[in-house]
Amino acid sequence: MLKLKNARQVEGIARSCQLLSELYAALRPRIVPGVSTGELDDFAREFIVKAGGKPAFLGYMDYPATLCVSVNEEVIHGIPGKRRLAEGDLAGIDCGIELDGYFSDAAFSVAVGTVAPEVRRLMEVTKECLELAIAQVKPGNRVHHIGKAVYAHAVAAGFGVVRQYCGHGVGFSQHEDPQVPNYVSPGPNPRLVPGMVLAIEPMINLGTGDVTVLEDDWTVVTLDGRPSAHFEHTVVVTQDGCRVLTDW
Repeated sequence: MLKLKNARQVEGIARSCQLLSELYAALRPRIVPGVSTGELDDFAREFIVKAGGKPAFLGYMDYPATLCVSVNEEVIHGIPGKRRLAEGDLAGIDCGIELDGYFSDAAFSVAVGTVAPEVRRLMEVTKECLELAIAQVKPGNRVHHIGKAVYAHAVAAGFGVVRQYCGHGVGFSQHEDPQVPNYVSPGPNPRLVPGMVLAIEPMINLGTGDVTVLEDDWTVVTLDGRPSAHFEHTVVVTQDGCRVLTDW
């Protein structure tokens, strides 16, 4: 069921997105060689709680942390812990916040120190995929317009597109309908209408788009062990286009 949001509800979601954006602004300078992923998670949890929010991921389907920190070949859902980031790593940061009953969701990938040129290119193309996807968010278009934009740009650059995981509706809860794949899937293809709030999140791999899940039942990794990049924004469909609610 698609859950449209009225103007008051959109502003509630926007406040949650603003808090998430403020968290990322404070967190980004801390993503440096030597920091542990657990330290980043501790900082994020304390920041959110101090601001009156709740970590949306913590406890969701028994997920044990506030952040997902996915490093190099880890695509999404990397569990923070003792691992320390090293020079040349590619770190994906994903977080959601519940604030006054409204949910936000966003993700970004960041170079830890200096990364290889092909990894830098992967990050650039993945961000471009998200920008092209957001450009398709307007009344009258359909979900498939979003996926087509992502897939065409990533494949033209020679990268793999993750198919097993996708974007989604958000706002009243962590995950809502519709699903927003990063390719043209045979599944539902609803028309975009004002009041729809979507988390759009290309997951693009340097090699194959195929992935598998590790024994922790959470961490998704590329099947060939090559790096993956992930960028995500929460957006709302407006009368004449869309409004991006999150910022990295």
